Amino acid sequence: MSRFAALVALILALPLAACSKSESAAPPPAETAKRGKDPAKAREMIAAGAVLVDVRSPDEFAEGALPRATNIPIQDFAGRIAEVEKLAGGDKTRPIVVYCAVGGRAAKAKQQLETAGYTQVVNGGGFDDLR
Repeated sequence: MSRFAALVALILALPLAACSKSESAAPPPAETAKRGKDPAKAREMIAAGAVLVDVRSPDEFAEGALPRATNIPIQDFAGRIAEVEKLAGGDKTRPIVVYCAVGGRAAKAKQQLETAGYTQVVNGGGFDDLR
């Protein structure tokens, strides 16, 4: 294989490797925070009694979830923010942790909650980050 072909193959493989769920090394905390998720802070908040919302699908939730988590799938989330309000006791300053499988859906839920006026929302990342 020519050097050019090898370089092209490497460049094409990089995006796939970067998206792999089975990456062995977690990104450094600063990089994780840049992506909008903060599992360390989420664990602290959970231990202190934060509201815990799992935005994965019902099937994913049934396969395993964190204790005290309420399942509100992201596709239903915008229409079910009133449920979060009940979980938070009507207090928009109450800490809330959202999580999913890797963090992407949780980022969307976090944004929706912040738009609704919640001030202490943390994207915990993925289920595996928090258990």
